[in-house]
Amino acid sequence: MRIEVQLTTERIVPPNISGLGPDGGIGALAEFSGVVRGEEDGRTITALEYEAYHGMALAVMRKLLEQLGQHHPCTGVWVIHRVGVVPVGEAAIWNGVVASHRREAFALLAEFMDQLKQDVPIWKRRALFAPATDTAAGPTP
Repeated sequence: MRIEVQLTTERIVPPNISGLGPDGGIGALAEFSGVVRGEEDGRTITALEYEAYHGMALAVMRKLLEQLGQHHPCTGVWVIHRVGVVPVGEAAIWNGVVASHRREAFALLAEFMDQLKQDVPIWKRRALFAPATDTAAGPTP
């Protein structure tokens, strides 16, 4: 199984993975983007900030994908995780999985995302909160 993992400070631009299977054997291409929402702990935010132990994060992601690939045979898996400040509406992570069948692609993708949060040394460091607005006084003329 081909495995590509990457950390970036840049906006994520997913690669075109549709033609990367051998001999047209791909029956499924599953993609997931984890996008920063505009709310954290009930408060409006403008961005989230992520930090990582780079070398370890890449190694743990690769090992995790290798293990999952033994249970869910796929042709290839691509992971791009953003670090640094990620504005609301932009992807903090993108995953792409190609496989012969959808069941393997979906299972690998779902299990990877569940284990990523537990095992990979990437942390959501803080939320950048939007300035509070005083709506109690009513609209400003």
